[in-house]
Amino acid sequence: MSTKIGEVIEASTGGFVAECYELHTPPPLGSVVRTTDGDVEIYGIVCNASTESIDPGRRPVARGKDESEEENIYRQHPQLSRLLRTTFESLAIGHGQENEIRHYLPPRPPRVHSFVYLCEQDEVRRFTQSLDFLSILLNSKGGSVDEMVSACLRQASHAHDDGRAFLVRAGKELAVLLGGELNRLNAILRRIRL
Repeated sequence: MSTKIGEVIEASTGGFVAECYELHTPPPLGSVVRTTDGDVEIYGIVCNASTESIDPGRRPVARGKDESEEENIYRQHPQLSRLLRTTFESLAIGHGQENEIRHYLPPRPPRVHSFVYLCEQDEVRRFTQSLDFLSILLNSKGGSVDEMVSACLRQASHAHDDGRAFLVRAGKELAVLLGGELNRLNAILRRIRL
C-alpha cells in the first residue's frame, strides 16, 4: 500500500505541485510519486521542495536566539505548524491505466486536491523497467535537472534486485541520450555511483 503524503494544489500536463500533510516532510529529491486524474494514474519525479509561509506576503522570522534546540521553537510557538507549509514540485514522466504504463506525458493534468502517494519499491521497479522517461527528465526546464536525474536513478536503484546492474543500464541509456554532451554525461554518471 502506497503512503499518502499530500494533495495536488496546482497542476499542469507537465507536472504538479503538492502540499505535504506534515510540515518538513517532503519526499526526497528524485522520488517517484503518483497521483490521479480519474482512472488515469499520473507518475512524477520530485524535482523541488520548499517550506514557506502560507501567507506569501509574510516571511517567517527567526525565533531561536535563546533556544538550545530547534524543536523548542515549535514547542514555544505551536501556531507555527499552522502558519507554515511544505510543498513539493513533481515533473510528470508518465501515466498508466489498467496496469499499462506509458512513459510520456499524460493526456490531462491531475485534479486539484487529488491525493499524492509516494510509490512503493515494487511500483518504482515496475515503472523504471523502461528508461524511456529519462528523455523527459533530461529535457525538462528549470533548476538542477542533472541533480534531479541523478537523484532519481539513485532512488530507483534501491528498488531493483541488482541496483548496480540497473545503474549500468541507465548509464548506457544516458550515453545515448547525451552523446554530444560528454561533460554533462560524466557529471551525472559521477553522481549515480553506488
